[in-house]
Amino acid sequence: MGNMPLRPEAAAVSQAAEGSVFVSDDARDIGWVKQNVPCQNACPAGTNVPAYIRRIVENRYGDSYEVNREANVLPGVLGRICSRPCESACRHGWPGNGDPVAICHLKRVAADLKNISHRITESLYAPTGKRIAIVGAGPAGIAAAHDLSLFGHDVVIYEREERPGGMLRYGIPEFRLPRTILDTELHNALRLGVHLRTGVEIGNEPGQIRVSQLLSDYDAVMLATGCMAATPIPLRGEWEKREPGEVPGIEYGLDFLMAMHRGEKKTVGRRVAVIGAGFTALDCARVAVRLGGEEVTIHIRTAEEYIPVTQEEIFEAKREGVRIKGLRSPMKFVVDAEGKVAGIEFAQNRLGGWREGGRRIAIPIEGSEFVEACDTVIIAIGQQTVHDFTDAPLQLDKWKNARLGDNGMTSQPGLFAAGDYVSGASTVVKSVGHGREMARRIDAWLLGRQRLRQVVRIEPVAEPLRERSYDFIPRQHMPTATLGKRVKSMAREVESGFDEAVAQEEAKRCYLCHLRYQIDVDRCIYCRACIEVAPRNCIKLVGGVEIGADGSYGSLIETKEWNKIGAIWIDNNQCIRCGACYNVCPVKCISISRCELTEVEA
Repeated sequence: MGNMPLRPEAAAVSQAAEGSVFVSDDARDIGWVKQNVPCQNACPAGTNVPAYIRRIVENRYGDSYEVNREANVLPGVLGRICSRPCESACRHGWPGNGDPVAICHLKRVAADLKNISHRITESLYAPTGKRIAIVGAGPAGIAAAHDLSLFGHDVVIYEREERPGGMLRYGIPEFRLPRTILDTELHNALRLGVHLRTGVEIGNEPGQIRVSQLLSDYDAVMLATGCMAATPIPLRGEWEKREPGEVPGIEYGLDFLMAMHRGEKKTVGRRVAVIGAGFTALDCARVAVRLGGEEVTIHIRTAEEYIPVTQEEIFEAKREGVRIKGLRSPMKFVVDAEGKVAGIEFAQNRLGGWREGGRRIAIPIEGSEFVEACDTVIIAIGQQTVHDFTDAPLQLDKWKNARLGDNGMTSQPGLFAAGDYVSGASTVVKSVGHGREMARRIDAWLLGRQRLRQVVRIEPVAEPLRERSYDFIPRQHMPTATLGKRVKSMAREVESGFDEAVAQEEAKRCYLCHLRYQIDVDRCIYCRACIEVAPRNCIKLVGGVEIGADGSYGSLIETKEWNKIGAIWIDNNQCIRCGACYNVCPVKCISISRCELTEVEA
């Protein structure tokens, strides 16, 4: 890394101070946004979180909703069931700063509180005459279809189920995602001319449409079929070769939920054991409670603290009576004289080292086997991709997922893929983000050029937008339906959403990390007033700034020796945007600018 003099930044400060709004493709500006807006950088869809939260503070709920739709397509859906990687990255949740902002709940606020007559506005390109087929109407397929239709392409989605939505409709229970919300969001995403063909299967059997036929009929094809098969459970003894699903009372969680959401009547016994540690496992357990299960337990290999779901989901499951039992690996099933499941034999585990992704290794202890009695078993240890539906041979990676080239294409010319079909089982927001990324790659391949490029829109801000008192507002709690009402209905939504007053309080907590505070080194008189008034160690004496390999700013080079000081510098990584420095500066050399990632014509 090299060091840079501090003078060049003053030009950007003075340009912004003149009141002009401009865009920059400078690596330092793009790098600044990615480093200093951690919530947006953590979001797979790239949602401009501070922008939509600020609009909530300003009572502009419709505008807030539109900022969301620009990135994540389905705000009302993701505001309910997102895995919230943004909140894990939120600067407000860093040590000493309190709890993360309820970013996901505020996304729902924008969708719930927008005016009923809100008008969706989107920029459209002229028709290209290109035809694209998408296989699968799940999150990735819907997101890609939406963007490709904006680009002017004719898009047809083929979906084997009778309704669109994929796992949103057939995998997530209605008490977490009301179907009226899902239907509205899907309609908004597909309303610009996407042709949806449901009940149509792509495959190699009679009456099915072959992938090779789609490649012949369309200019491009994208596979977004997700992970359609449940992951088999590894067992010992006779169960190594025996299929658990053939035993009465044992069912895979994916099949269980999909059958129920197709309209099949499902039942469970009095004692229900769910094996698995993800969202599907928790959903199955909570469904079992509503179906009348009296003793519902989730059995996991490691410990509860390593379950890769939100803490609120775990808390609500426990409130409904679900118990979580850790440090156990299933070895085999116990059946009664009638051939029905009667229990599970587990081995006690101990924790080993760490796996990739931050999870622990579970090691079974020899001779520790024990049996847990139950009369219903739901296996929800994951899902995996299948490729037997396509007659176009594909190169696969080591995880048996479709391998993509740099242009997003599979090994078959003209055949692209997106979402879980490429990554394996992931999250809805990752699928949406990848679907949108693939839409841009398909568009670029069809046109022979990139249509858009990423820049930073820089706009001067007249005064601080936060008050210091906002930092002491506690995280607002999501109100929920009472236990007596929720567990008696599969359709009763558990979380009831923030009202306007609560939404305003929570939105004020956001640090607005997209605001860049800068000191004009040509005007600064080094009085240190800003340093003395700063509530955090965010204003520093520096001799230079490291420059990363990509051209973005790196670490500050601090110094205490006055003959080596190049500037008094605001460390935006520590800044909480309280405006104290701006208000105290006697020469008004501190400026504020709003820096937001956006796209312009290439």
